[in-house]
Amino acid sequence: MFTHLEPALVFALIGLMAMLCQWLAWRTNAPSIVFLLACGILAGPVLGIVNADDLLGELLFPIVSLAVAVILFEGSLTLRFDEIKDMTSTVWRMLSVGVLVTWAVIATAAHYLVGLALELAVLFGAIMVVTGPTVISPMLRSVRPTERIASLLRWEGIVIDPLGAVLAILVFDVILTQRTDALFTSALISVSKIVFVGMVSGCAVGYLLGLALRNYYLPDYLHNVSTLLVVVALFAITDSLVHESGLLAVTAMGIWLANMRDVHVDDILDFKESLSLLLISGLFILLASRLQLDTLAAIALPALGVVVVVQFVARPLKVLVSTWPGGLTWPERGLLAWIAPRGIVAAAIASLFALKLEEIAYPGAQLMVPLTFALIIGTVVWQGLTAPTVARWLGVARPEPNGVLFLGGNVVARALALKLSQAGFQVVIADSSWDNISQARMAGLPTFFGSAVSEHADRKLDLAGLGCLFAVSRRDDLNALACLRFTHAFGRDSVYSLTTRTGTPSSAKHTPAMAHRGRELFGIDVTYAQLAELLGRGAEIRQTTLSETFSYDDMRKEQPTVIPLAAWGASRQLHVNVDPENFQPAPQSTLMYLLPDDAKPDSLA
Repeated sequence: MFTHLEPALVFALIGLMAMLCQWLAWRTNAPSIVFLLACGILAGPVLGIVNADDLLGELLFPIVSLAVAVILFEGSLTLRFDEIKDMTSTVWRMLSVGVLVTWAVIATAAHYLVGLALELAVLFGAIMVVTGPTVISPMLRSVRPTERIASLLRWEGIVIDPLGAVLAILVFDVILTQRTDALFTSALISVSKIVFVGMVSGCAVGYLLGLALRNYYLPDYLHNVSTLLVVVALFAITDSLVHESGLLAVTAMGIWLANMRDVHVDDILDFKESLSLLLISGLFILLASRLQLDTLAAIALPALGVVVVVQFVARPLKVLVSTWPGGLTWPERGLLAWIAPRGIVAAAIASLFALKLEEIAYPGAQLMVPLTFALIIGTVVWQGLTAPTVARWLGVARPEPNGVLFLGGNVVARALALKLSQAGFQVVIADSSWDNISQARMAGLPTFFGSAVSEHADRKLDLAGLGCLFAVSRRDDLNALACLRFTHAFGRDSVYSLTTRTGTPSSAKHTPAMAHRGRELFGIDVTYAQLAELLGRGAEIRQTTLSETFSYDDMRKEQPTVIPLAAWGASRQLHVNVDPENFQPAPQSTLMYLLPDDAKPDSLA
């Protein structure tokens, strides 16, 4: 229908669709893959806007492979051994005996329900053992499980991708040996080469890059681009030496870097996360656009049967054998058994091997891709829509991130935290002053004794349920540092700092730059000294419910000296006053405000 579109326009449309899908996922709190798959199918087989094969030709699968390598490297940078120090045996069982169980169940289902030849069913089962960061990471953002479950799913999803590729290569080589009368041992030798070259090269390059980063052989501005180019080069070189060893190499490199002592990869990880988001979005749309709807419709019922077997037999059985015995509770096992979506790696590997099998006219090869996408769509949609509810029902979901982390335990912080806590918000006060922490604890407030920007806080400060930062210490430099530290965790629009200096002409050279301070808490004209003085003179922090008959404007007219602080509605999302001129809480919302001691009318008392 739209085959006349210029390639540049098609790429631009793919980018816009990817952005729209990610925005819809953010607004609806649903996995982005659901929207990306729908967009790819709509843009490809339905409207004909995107034709990945015509658009990229022979470059399609090399580009897909490179993109998957970058995605796997980014995911492996988050894998730290200390996260699973109490669950190491569980992880390895999931990656060994658990993989074998999943492989056997899926292969059996594909053979008997879809009618694939036994060899092809075994190949399909090997490919489908993968889950992957392309679908696990967005789902974790939506589900918000406890840290232990999240760590297990991340480790499984990232490490199992190259493992699934190696298994698929083994089976594919066995299929070829049957066609060419070659020895089975040649397939084993081929897989051994993949594992050896991938592991050795990945660990070696990771160690060398780690040394360069640790000893400052690279300037800061080259860290991101150098790491990206090293990843691409490592993947390309190892893959050319031993085909299909590249994914294993970049995964090993990322895990080595993540666990190397005194190597800081946070800035690299931030860059790679943004890049991976772009690559994941584009790849899903491109590969989904290649789907043949008529072939998918022809196997819809058998494919649905495979999805049911994967969801309710293969995954629960894998979790059962992998976590028994183990330190997991039954609710944790239940959520692990529910979440195992298939993603871009499964689609890419299946598409690649399907093409190779079609070239040798292997019977049934044309069913591989539609069956793979049926499993991707089925697991992503079903688990994406139900997993958050299942996690809450099992009691293994972290609370909604609408709480507040307070930097500083002074009188202003304690007063604000106490009122928010009484209103039902989760709060934590972090301070290095034992006197401030003691007073906060006496008031019944949760505390963290120590600096919120220390390495100890990086390991021990639990941010579950917290969604924003109130930097209210009396040090501007510490407030700015905390805003920089927690921007990644909470988002730039959810870090706030309280002004400590008046706007005198000489104060600008002593005040951190606006870009480092976060948003002005309660407006630029409200300072720490002002709030501390008002509270010391008997001012109170109160709340009231606004209505159609008593609006925010009515209250401001009645009490012009009241200082509006924040408001929240039925969704319990905190809306902080950062611009008094434009702060306008809606009717039916709750307003928190500071009432001076000399302005306490009976109507508001």
